[in-house]
Amino acid sequence: MDTFALGNLSVHRVGFGAMQLPGPGVMGPPRDRDAAIAVLRRAVELGVDHIDTAQFYGPDVANELIRAALHPYPDHLVLVSKVGATRDADGGWLPAQRPEQLRSAVEENLRSLGVEQLGAVNLRLHDGQGHGDEHDEQPVALEDQLGEMVALRDEGKIAGVGISTATRAQVQQAVDQAGIVCVQNAFSLLDQSDADVLDLCHEAGVAYVPYFPLGSAFPGTPKVVEDPAVLAVAARTGATPAQVGLAWLLAHRPNVLLIPGTSSLAHLEENVAVAEVGLSPEDVAQLERER
Repeated sequence: MDTFALGNLSVHRVGFGAMQLPGPGVMGPPRDRDAAIAVLRRAVELGVDHIDTAQFYGPDVANELIRAALHPYPDHLVLVSKVGATRDADGGWLPAQRPEQLRSAVEENLRSLGVEQLGAVNLRLHDGQGHGDEHDEQPVALEDQLGEMVALRDEGKIAGVGISTATRAQVQQAVDQAGIVCVQNAFSLLDQSDADVLDLCHEAGVAYVPYFPLGSAFPGTPKVVEDPAVLAVAARTGATPAQVGLAWLLAHRPNVLLIPGTSSLAHLEENVAVAEVGLSPEDVAQLERER
């Protein structure tokens, strides 16, 4: 597989996202613990060297599964997490954006994964804003949040700082202040509204890690795998529609890193095989026409 830099590290461009390993709604244990562990082990066997996770997946579930499946970790495996949120008893996503909360979350990720350093940690903003939490509704200055992430990097607890769900202005600030190594924002063939951020990352040599790469899972939103052009290219190339959508992202910019997630071995192998799917210029033109 092709690689791209994640700060001082280099990872294959197709990684694995652990968000789908916990139970429904990213809450509670997996339906099949043995299957979840098998997926993680098979991902590494297939060459995945970049796993994206978070302590609030579960909560406390995804990281525990990763540790159970893979610890002691292969030397080449890069674990990336995110901070800035917590979960309530009903599965709601609550902001936890204050610097001391970010620090506590990083330390909890280190503990649960059983590592002394994370390859990168993304500061997940909420609705493009740096909010307070449910007990403190005052916004938290992005400068202060990034300052705490830089301090954690300087202490050796994280190798690189990233940012997620951020506007172009926030990404630019993070590049200037924190020398970020990655950005996680929503982006797909059908939703290219974040193209200006992707362009900024490309120019700055920052990895861009799209979430919702095949379209949002929310009801009523367009799905890449149902798009007529995607279906036509899939039929012509012999690839699956999902592979076509992911392959377009890889072809779109060289700094794109994919982290498709699944709890299925079959889907895992399909996702990893996208690295071998080659789209011709004609395929790309057909996919991009009338977007």
